[in-house]
Amino acid sequence: MSYIDGFVVPVPKKNLAAYRRLARKMGNVWREHGALEYIECVADDVKPGKQTSFPQAVKLKPNEVVVFSWIVYKSRAQRDRINKKVMADPRVAGMSAKTLPFDGMRMFWGGFKPIVQL
Repeated sequence: MSYIDGFVVPVPKKNLAAYRRLARKMGNVWREHGALEYIECVADDVKPGKQTSFPQAVKLKPNEVVVFSWIVYKSRAQRDRINKKVMADPRVAGMSAKTLPFDGMRMFWGGFKPIVQL
């Protein structure tokens, strides 16, 4: 089985092109350091729920869209090793929260161990 990091982030619609450029750059960095897959998806059919939902989880504003992303690794150990390398990579280490095309304070993420993988 593999190991997955999942991310959900609100992105202003006007910044979507800049986010896509950043995602391509970051995807290349993760893949160069050993990630098996790097996938970024923009919400297409995601509505607010009665209790919770993707829009509610990121406190989505009217001018924003939800982006759901995941990175696939061979294992948790590989993920930890790869993430350490990615965070030390100059293309990532030099980034500033002030220049990101999204509000990182409303992003959430976590590591997941698959229980079914077909």
